[in-house]
This record gives sequence, C-alpha cells and structure tokens, in this order.
Amino acid sequence: MSRHYVLTGGAGFIGANYAARLLARGERVTVYDNLSRRGADENVRWLREQFGDANLRVVVGDVRDASLLTAVVRDADVVVHLAAQVAVTTSVEHPRLDFEVNALGTFNVLEAARLAPQPPIVLYSSTNKVYGGMEDVAIVEEATRYRYADLPYGVPETQPLDFHSPYGCSKGAGDQYVRDYARIYGLRTVVFRQSCIYGPRQWGIEDQGWVAWFVIAALTGRPITIYGDGKQVRDVLYIDDLLDVFDAAVERIDVAAGQVYNIGGGPENAVAIWAEFGPILERILGRPIPVRYGPWRPGDQRVYISDIRKAQRELGWRPRVPFEEGLRRLVAWVREAFHLSNGSQAG
Repeated sequence: MSRHYVLTGGAGFIGANYAARLLARGERVTVYDNLSRRGADENVRWLREQFGDANLRVVVGDVRDASLLTAVVRDADVVVHLAAQVAVTTSVEHPRLDFEVNALGTFNVLEAARLAPQPPIVLYSSTNKVYGGMEDVAIVEEATRYRYADLPYGVPETQPLDFHSPYGCSKGAGDQYVRDYARIYGLRTVVFRQSCIYGPRQWGIEDQGWVAWFVIAALTGRPITIYGDGKQVRDVLYIDDLLDVFDAAVERIDVAAGQVYNIGGGPENAVAIWAEFGPILERILGRPIPVRYGPWRPGDQRVYISDIRKAQRELGWRPRVPFEEGLRRLVAWVREAFHLSNGSQAG
C-alpha cells in the first residue's frame, strides 16, 4: 500500500531527488515549496515530465504559512522537512528572515503534524552547524588536510551543541524542537544532522552546495575563490546514500523515533575542499582549474567529519557511493544541464 509523503522544500536538490525516488516506486508525493530557490521551477518541470501528475501534487506555499501547511499535512503518512534558509551569510545579513523560515517554519511543521488526525512520521534535515566551531577539539595539520587528533571516527551525536551564527541558532532551535516533540507529544520524529550532500539537480552557489558550485564554476568558466587555505576537510555524501537513510528511518521508525543521527560520508569519504578535491576534479576534467584565494570565513571549521556509526548500528545504513564515482556522476549531470559537450567550456 502506498504512503503519502509531504516534502517541504520538495522542489530543492534533496527534495526533487527524493520525490523522484518515491514516485518511481508508486508513493504519493506532495511537493510543498515556495519556489524561491534557483532551479526549483526546473526541478518541478523535470518531475512532471518524468512522472506526470497522477501521484504528484505541487503546492506553492511557504513554511511560514501555518494554516496552509496544516491543511496539506493533515493526511500525510510521512513529512520530510527540507525547506530552509540555507546560507550562513544570508542569516547574518537577514537574521529575522532566517529565524522565521528555519525556527518558526520547523515549529509550524511540527504543529501541523501534531494536529493531524493520525500524526505522520517527521524527518528533519538538520546540519552539522549545530556543533559550532568546535574550538575545543584538537586539530592536526598535515600536508594536504587538517584532521582530528582524537576523533578517528569523526564527530558523534554526543558532541556538545554550540549554535554559532543566526543560521546555527535557527537550525539548532528546529533540531531541538523536533527532538522534543517526540519526547513530549510522542510524535515519531527523526533528526538528521547532515554534512555535505552532493549530486545531480544541485544548482550550487558559492554560499551553499560547494561541491556542485566548484563543478559548475569549473565547467562554465566562472571564477572560483577558495576561502582559507583549501585544506579544510569535509565528509561528503552522495544524494542516493542520503535518501537511503531516509528510507531506512521510515522502515525502522520504531527504532529511529526520537533519535538524532549524524549523517555524512564518514572518514572514508572525507576530502580537503581544494587541496585534495581540486586535483581529483582536474583529473576528471583533464585540465587545470584556476582558482584564487580569499581570507578565512568566520567560524569556518578546519575539519568536520561525521561519526556515522550510530546510523550504521541502528538503521543498517552505510554510504555506498565512493566520492570520485559520485563526483563523476555530478560532472555528467552538470554537462547535460548546462548543455556542455565533453571537454567544452561555456563562454
């Protein structure tokens, strides 16, 4: 029997990919999105071309609209809350907007679920930024990267929270509300503190989606600025692997309800953002990529790697797509999306 999934931010990168997966296996999907992000209209068009309108409904709405959201969620089986203001820089410039979308918007989602006749499962896309700069964690500098001195598996869910930047505060507030609605109201909620997710249909920009941004910029001849020394390390996770953990949480909701999981590529898929990533991309493209360097950004973590063992243990999940393979898939999609032939570069 098919389920009804409501995807807030469903026209975004993660949402469009998940909607496609769900529709392909016969689920009913409501995409709830204000279509404000670049690429959102294109993603909706792509979903309709691929799957038609039989099981797909698109509601143009904002998570700040509590009454509309409540009506849409009323008959949902699963709500995947992806809608967000996603850039730290934007949060600093427009902190009220950031709060209303991320903190109040998440509260509205939870209330809509709580008020439903049969409250749905709620999955929440949180962020590693809830851990702040982790200045107390010892870092070692190596030739091409920084690494943790004492966290061989990465950052566990028990790492103290330290909301830094308006974005960290707003996403962190949502994170804790989602967790507490399981404790106080018995909602079946799950928090995923996500690291760097990448893959097709990611219309990356400089402030968000750095893997896709570097690929798009390199292929279309746009300037690339590396902030800091390029040895900062992130664990990267291919989109299909993220969707696998969403599915695993729904199928094992008796275990996952009320839990928090750090989700990323883990140590095996950790890469320095330019000192290591740059040479890999240059090898795939077959040419050097010019870059310039800028000052460090405030609060930029030297290293962030997720300890993913809890999700492995409780949900039977692990990343399956190695970084270079996922990157090649992303390069192929960018070439297609921007109408570039192999080896060509947009003018």
